[in-house]
Amino acid sequence: MILKKIELTNFRNYEKLSTRFYKGVNIIYGDNAQGKTNLLESIYVLGLTKSHRSFIDNNLIRKEAEFLSIKGIVSRGVIDNKLEITIDNHNKYFKIDDTSIKKVSDYISQMNIIIFYPDDLEILKGSPQLRRKYLNVELSQLYNSYYIVSNDYHKLLKIRNDYLKKMSKGHKIDQNYFDIVTSYLIDKAIILYQMRYKYIEKINTYCESIYKDIMGIDGFHIKYVPNVEMEDIKDLQLKEKLMSQFEEKLEYDKKLSMTTLGPHKDDIEFLVNDKNLKLYGSQGQQRIAVLALKLAEIPIFKKYKDTTPILLLDDVFSELSDDKKNNLMRYISKDIQTIITTTELTNLDSKLVKHSKLFKIENGKLIKIKEVKENE
Repeated sequence: MILKKIELTNFRNYEKLSTRFYKGVNIIYGDNAQGKTNLLESIYVLGLTKSHRSFIDNNLIRKEAEFLSIKGIVSRGVIDNKLEITIDNHNKYFKIDDTSIKKVSDYISQMNIIIFYPDDLEILKGSPQLRRKYLNVELSQLYNSYYIVSNDYHKLLKIRNDYLKKMSKGHKIDQNYFDIVTSYLIDKAIILYQMRYKYIEKINTYCESIYKDIMGIDGFHIKYVPNVEMEDIKDLQLKEKLMSQFEEKLEYDKKLSMTTLGPHKDDIEFLVNDKNLKLYGSQGQQRIAVLALKLAEIPIFKKYKDTTPILLLDDVFSELSDDKKNNLMRYISKDIQTIITTTELTNLDSKLVKHSKLFKIENGKLIKIKEVKENE
């Protein structure tokens, strides 16, 4: 998968921008606060419909503008597709090949993206909510069905929570309907548990060796931590057992006016030799752990979607020592389109720079482009 071209109108500090990307490594460089990260963000929004930096879509619209648009041409071998997102102060609109798309689930898997940026360290150090968001984003890219089931689950969760609030205030409810909602919620929960569990299994197939290649340390893996008692995800009696756990928690849920069991309370842990890196790891170990997690997604996309995702690396190299930069280099090749931001080209390997397309950004404008000399 290759992003051939992108066009921006009123995105962040870009009034207008149109440029083409190289199929291999692309390097965007320039001083801080000039728009390098904004350009990467626009690619992410084009693929996943939301920003990784802002929860509010209107924040993406350039100051004093009324709308933004992002257009791109994505290639899968011999097939090119035009993607377009328009956001105004009220709505968000999607198009594929000039045809309007009503459902996000029909759009979101058209362009697969893996991003690593400095704040990704919070996936490990931050709240469980950030780790669940990570799972939801990556699984939605891999499987349309995950996005649909997750949406259904959260709609049912809201209904159940609304009933719990009424129950906590002593209001009468339709108990039969409440039980049906709980049953459906658990059905959706089991699907999410299974898909998350299998995804972490896939990640662990690759991430230990990646972590060792970069850090030189064995024993890294990710642990899936659901907040229900579950010995076997394939247990034929799993629904019955979960129903029992929900029943046991009902009075507690009433007091809190919320559902305290389910995938919306899941977590994952980053471990080296069974020691939790959140508690015992250095910042360097934590950073490489998250990077290994992200890089492990590349072979998963190749194997299960028969495509290579687009890799976005936002100022990653400046945080790494020279030996770790060199170790990371083996994962950056012409086999996967990579777009890197940096303040200084000297932060990068000179051979990488020589064989990359270079973009210099200044105040939201492209002021210089160096094409790739592929035969050098």
